[in-house]
Amino acid sequence: MKNVAAVLLAALIASGAGAAQAQSTHRTRRESNANRKARIARTIQETYSHRWEVGGGGGYQRFRSGENLQRNNQVTWETWGQYNLSPKLGIVANGTGAYGNAKISNFYSLNNIFRPSIQQYNVLGGVAYRFYAKEKLSASVQALGGVSIGLFQGNITPLKSEQIGMWPSQTRPAFNVALNLDYNLYPNFAIRVAPTYTGTTFGGTVQNNLGFKVGVVYRFGKIK
Repeated sequence: MKNVAAVLLAALIASGAGAAQAQSTHRTRRESNANRKARIARTIQETYSHRWEVGGGGGYQRFRSGENLQRNNQVTWETWGQYNLSPKLGIVANGTGAYGNAKISNFYSLNNIFRPSIQQYNVLGGVAYRFYAKEKLSASVQALGGVSIGLFQGNITPLKSEQIGMWPSQTRPAFNVALNLDYNLYPNFAIRVAPTYTGTTFGGTVQNNLGFKVGVVYRFGKIK
């Protein structure tokens, strides 16, 4: 009987110790989750409370360089700055450039004109609204308006661009809408990918230009 009692006492002590250890582990895990949530909340606050954002990058765009011409490919660059009124709303100033070669009729090859080079430079301003903000990812939409400077003379001198079916070289109203998708490497530094739509109005018509951009974002200052 003494042996049985000793075994039962040992089992009771072991079970009590196991229960205590399980409670301690559960408490530690709960505290760890709470600490993790607090850390994430601090990071989100730090990331989206910056007053200024600047960035730049490159991309791609499809552009129709004349009313009856095929669309051509363009490489693009962009630089921009943003002043944040709040963690969600900001004012944006934007500058872009686009370069490509127009697809013109083979008829003009008789005059040694082959795929003349074209350029556009956009100066735009507007607003951005961030509608999704997490520790690593954020998404915002921007709407901009301004002017586009079209240079379509390229290598076609002495002809003018409109003589070969292209838009005339001119400065015209333009507008842009983009979806900015940011991946945060640090609270003050992110990689941005953005599908874009740019509307230009050369020749008195609207050109619907679709593309995308890839770049970096640097944040600094604090919203007071």
